[in-house]
Amino acid sequence: MNDVWIVSTVFLFTYFLIANEKIRITKPTAALSGAMLIIALKIISQEEAVDYIDFNTIGLLIGMMIIVNVIKKTGLFQYLAIKAVKLSNGEPIKIMISFALITAISSSLLDNVTTVLLIAPVTIVISDTLKINPIPFLMTEILLANIGGTATMIGDPPNVMIGSSTNLSFLDFVINLAPIVLIISGVAIFMLKFIYKKDLKVTKDIKSKVDKFDERKAIKDEKLLYQSIFALGLTITGFIFHNVIDIETASIALTGAALLMLISDVWPEHVYQEIEWKTIFFFAGLFILVGGLEKVGLLEKLAKLTIAFTKGHYVLTAIFLLWISAFASAIIDNIPFVATMIPLIHSIDQVMGSGFAVEPLWWALSLGACLGGNGSLIGASANVVVSGVAEKNDYNISFKSYLKIGFPIMLVSVIISSIYLYFRYLN
Repeated sequence: MNDVWIVSTVFLFTYFLIANEKIRITKPTAALSGAMLIIALKIISQEEAVDYIDFNTIGLLIGMMIIVNVIKKTGLFQYLAIKAVKLSNGEPIKIMISFALITAISSSLLDNVTTVLLIAPVTIVISDTLKINPIPFLMTEILLANIGGTATMIGDPPNVMIGSSTNLSFLDFVINLAPIVLIISGVAIFMLKFIYKKDLKVTKDIKSKVDKFDERKAIKDEKLLYQSIFALGLTITGFIFHNVIDIETASIALTGAALLMLISDVWPEHVYQEIEWKTIFFFAGLFILVGGLEKVGLLEKLAKLTIAFTKGHYVLTAIFLLWISAFASAIIDNIPFVATMIPLIHSIDQVMGSGFAVEPLWWALSLGACLGGNGSLIGASANVVVSGVAEKNDYNISFKSYLKIGFPIMLVSVIISSIYLYFRYLN
């Protein structure tokens, strides 16, 4: 059995363990086991495995988890939850829509992982207050985080990678992607409202108690709150201007976390214990597994087959690239896939010559990779992070239940994107 078959078999079996909830093996255990197996079989070396792990994603997650865990100690999330419930008069549908819009906008200005790290704990508090299931809220936030993050260069890791490997600016992403993101966001919110309308109901007794809540009493440590807001503000500013100052988002997040730990009196060990380490190890395992696929050439073969199938036709190449990126990102993490596709698009540009307009291919890759992340529970970083937060609070977003909601919305999003690409660039 050659390396291609070995890696393919290990990857598919690992994916089966991740997706099959009847087998009592956690997702991080499955991903790490698969990763260690291809190392033990000497498909890739330990040094290569480390190289395949995307430090920018891992560092960003850890840095923001530290900041968010410190902020949680101030009572800010409880304050926001009570305030949101009061402004909505306890209407769950209004809360869901308002949080969907906040998530989409914040994901475009910051990044989607940071956004869900901040908003998911608030969501749990709100749902507990209203005594309703938080899953509809959390699902909405996952989907809108990935959609909103598509709008800018810093909103989603694939866009960061595309922006850093091309001459495309922050404004280029906004001008070309924000219009379609607005349309897709509206459609997704409408679909989610229809899907969850029957599940989002509260009794009149709970609504009548909303006005009696005092959000100011929720603040537990005012000094720590100001320190946290200061560190978070600097971190967010760094995210917005990271391309200008030429510092990666992971370094910015970890710097913000280190600063907050330095200026506050919070005991570090307590904060480190609250980091979602199983989420971190899950990502590490997935990166190594997909790295194995990349090393044996499977991802590159898939990309080359895409180009061969379209025979270099401009319209077919962009549209097919969009759909392949979407489905591939739903199955595997979109970051390694985008890393493989970027040099291939550069190669297409060189082969086709100076008269070839390559920009629509970048937008097709961005839309496919970012929106495709909504296709499954492991399709994007935001999905895994929110799933981890839910599980920590004794709520379960299962692989199957996610697929029923996320995959159809992903399909609709990609269909809309196909129409947009055709009429804006390719007609």
